[in-house]
Amino acid sequence: MTLPKKPSLLTLVLLTGISVLTLNLFLPSLSRIADEFEADYALVSLSIGGYLAVSAVLQIVMGPLSDLYGRRPVLLAGLAIFILASIGCYFAQDIWVFLGFRLLQSAVVGAMVISRAVVNDIAPRAEAARLLGQIGAVMALAPMLAPVLGGVLDELFGWRANFAAFILIGVAMFALVWVDLPETNTHLGKGGFGAHFRSYPELLGVPLFWAHCSCLVFSIGGFFAFLGGAPQVAETQFGLTPGWVGVGMGSVPAGFMLGNYLTGRLSGRVPLSRIVLAGRWLAVIGPGIGVVLFALGVDDPLLMFGCVVFIGLGNGLTSPGVNASVMMVAPHLAGSASGLSGALTLAGGAALTAIAGVVVAGTGGALALLSLLVAVSVLSLLSAQYAYRIEARIA
Repeated sequence: MTLPKKPSLLTLVLLTGISVLTLNLFLPSLSRIADEFEADYALVSLSIGGYLAVSAVLQIVMGPLSDLYGRRPVLLAGLAIFILASIGCYFAQDIWVFLGFRLLQSAVVGAMVISRAVVNDIAPRAEAARLLGQIGAVMALAPMLAPVLGGVLDELFGWRANFAAFILIGVAMFALVWVDLPETNTHLGKGGFGAHFRSYPELLGVPLFWAHCSCLVFSIGGFFAFLGGAPQVAETQFGLTPGWVGVGMGSVPAGFMLGNYLTGRLSGRVPLSRIVLAGRWLAVIGPGIGVVLFALGVDDPLLMFGCVVFIGLGNGLTSPGVNASVMMVAPHLAGSASGLSGALTLAGGAALTAIAGVVVAGTGGALALLSLLVAVSVLSLLSAQYAYRIEARIA
């Protein structure tokens, strides 16, 4: 069978990056947004937790839609909604109007879902893992640099400048997709959306799908828990300014970039299972060291941010292989698998973001946050081990 025409690697990188950029570019501005709208910080934080929850629901829908109608039209529609929602956030004069448009911005999550499905369309499993690793290595610059850029934009022009940036980025991505991304789905669905949506039970009934999904939920969940707890810990326990908070928030993405780079280099030479399990062990060991040292009385922000680099490194070694494996459980439902696994991951992330905010609210926030990261990393490690036991039995 002839593979479909391939979009450029840069396009796939940017599509994945914009989804992450939208999540954390404006994180350093949360307090200022709360002040301008005279709203509680907890309410303003719904711009993260609520965004993740809506994104989870949209991923469930966008996967089957891209299987049925094609990757290209669904992606373009999502980007168009994102542009309009960004305009609404920029001009909002009320916290509820702002939150409403912020939730609409979650339509951009289709960029991540569909870019993964496109990789599955154009490459076999081993090659797909390698491509996902390369994409992730470059894409990791987005969450690493975004908080820093967002903090600078806020200090120079105010928090609304972040949403002006979203508008420009959305327009640029719409134009790039229009020019460079052809339709790659050669298995367009039949029988209508309802029939495709009912394909989910086929995935849900496969234990291997659940094992890989659990690995993703808890590994990426560690990153979301960090996003939910680290800003508060950095400000209240260590007294860091928004600019330094933004720098510290780049620690996990920096590790993620390195992990994805290593995955791209090792894929095809080292079994994916070994790469994934190595990543899971690193994600346990790194914050585990931090727990021990903070419990012994060490109190330093560099220690906290240094330990969580291993969360990013472990996720970089894990995500490409597990994402490729999830979509290969049922290749004819790659878009649905990508959407459903992504939805479960974001739902777990939304829950862990909220949990992290509660956990770090008291004294000893850094110790509590690192303990939470160890717990979710252990769960991800156990899920990965279970997945590869299933694969060994099938083989």
